[in-house]
Amino acid sequence: MTANEASSVIPDAAEILRSIGEAAYEWRIDRDELCWSDNAAAVLGIRDVAGIKTGRGFAAHVEAGAGQSRADAVMTKPVMPPTAAGVPYQVQYAFKRSAADLLWLEDTGRWFAGPDGRPLRAHGVVRAINARREQELRLAQLAKHDPHTGALNRVALSDAIAATLDETLRFRGSCGFLLVAIDHLGDLNEIYGFDVTEEMIAKIARRIRGRLRGKDYFGRVSGNKFGVILTRCTGEELSVAAERLIAGVRDEPIATSAGPVAATVSIGGVSLPRHARTVQETLTRAQEALHSARRRRHGSFFAYEPNVEREALRRESVRATDEIVAALNERRITLAFEPVAEARTRRIAFHECLTRIIRPDGRIASAHEIIPVAERVGLVRMLDHRVLELTVAELNARPELHASVNVSPASAVDPQWWLGLGAMLRANADAARRLIVEITETSAIQDIDDARGFVARVRDLGCRLAIDDFGAGQTSFRNLRKLGVDIIKIDGAFVRNIVYSEDDRAFVQAMIDLARRLRLETVAEWVQNEATARMLVDWGCDYLQGALVGLASAEPPRLAGVDRVAAG
Repeated sequence: MTANEASSVIPDAAEILRSIGEAAYEWRIDRDELCWSDNAAAVLGIRDVAGIKTGRGFAAHVEAGAGQSRADAVMTKPVMPPTAAGVPYQVQYAFKRSAADLLWLEDTGRWFAGPDGRPLRAHGVVRAINARREQELRLAQLAKHDPHTGALNRVALSDAIAATLDETLRFRGSCGFLLVAIDHLGDLNEIYGFDVTEEMIAKIARRIRGRLRGKDYFGRVSGNKFGVILTRCTGEELSVAAERLIAGVRDEPIATSAGPVAATVSIGGVSLPRHARTVQETLTRAQEALHSARRRRHGSFFAYEPNVEREALRRESVRATDEIVAALNERRITLAFEPVAEARTRRIAFHECLTRIIRPDGRIASAHEIIPVAERVGLVRMLDHRVLELTVAELNARPELHASVNVSPASAVDPQWWLGLGAMLRANADAARRLIVEITETSAIQDIDDARGFVARVRDLGCRLAIDDFGAGQTSFRNLRKLGVDIIKIDGAFVRNIVYSEDDRAFVQAMIDLARRLRLETVAEWVQNEATARMLVDWGCDYLQGALVGLASAEPPRLAGVDRVAAG
């Protein structure tokens, strides 16, 4: 051996093992002799190694069920042909230093087969991993539990629902799921502040968990919602359990740093697998039941029951969503133009641009078929944007055209809609002058200040503004003046029967008189006949819209001159 080769040899392997906290061993399996390095007692935290000099003696110190032991890793292996490299293993288990003192070990080694292919000897090292195991347990806890309440998180709760459903179906039993929601949490947050509501959530969670059986599961679904899995539970027991939880929260104020705070919970329940057989069905139907409970009364329970109309509505919503998205992607959204005429001269003043969908078979779907569904499934803003694009394009292409376009409440407060409108009109100021933006009265009165901001933005862009379906929401005179709109369109439900209904006549006449005093122009919707038109003209109505004037068509007629509405 050269000097260089000698300097590369480790001088004391035992010292290195001692410094890194590992003990080496060799196990002669054929004689059950277990030899240890001289630091084994220190690593294992025992007085000496006299009691663990055999595999059997060491096994007596391994906690049953606390990991896979070395003997399990070696002796349960199949017969192997002898090999110089041996067979690797790595296991973790708890080593009992005393009845109450466990040391977790990581045991890494190799075993070697004898001529018969069975384990003959093994060697390896052990190291204490208590600190690492505690960290792993903490990470596992965080991965499955909500850190604020200690409840299962949504992912772990979903796994528990799936496992419980599987077991219940396999044994043909029944179980239940409760979706528990803290009522009025937003109001409580405004009154007491975020820190206090966080205290409340944690304490309500403890109250709920304290009223469950040991075999049940408890998890946090979202900010103010918890899920409870009731194993082996009938429909009657589901209701009893829900009422117990409601009373547990309601009957005693929650102690917080701000003082006692009263709280209630509402609960929606689902019997499983009777009314749901998947995790998604369980959560969806529990949410529906929770909505029903809250519609009836906050602080109550409602159990899910199949509803033919609701299921039909859901299927229709899914179908309509697919249809609307496809129509948007395939550019099958188009316009229909419904004329609005001057009441006295019957000259066409402008056209209302209505949404239409051309279906793949060529049939046309009207706005009444599209808009309510689009609002329900959250697609109305995309439709509004497309209709706005088409309307502005028509205004740019037809200098003689004056048009109005409806805006849904969702789009009225959507910054993207406003950015889109501004970008489209900036290139053509004359198009803005010829555009009337319509919002419904019901959306206008939901928040008068927001509506006033809407009107101001419309006017800043150079457009005019109309309130559609006026009368349906009973806007006060004061609010109508505050809004500062240009036109009111009287709801056709009041107009169509004025020839026969004294109440409708009084209402419509009062609306027209009010508008004239406030210097607003009026459009009467759903005008069907000359008798109705004559009354409206006599009362001073400015414009008529309906079958008498003309039905909506795919193409507006060529218009001459500048009408009074557009010119203001």
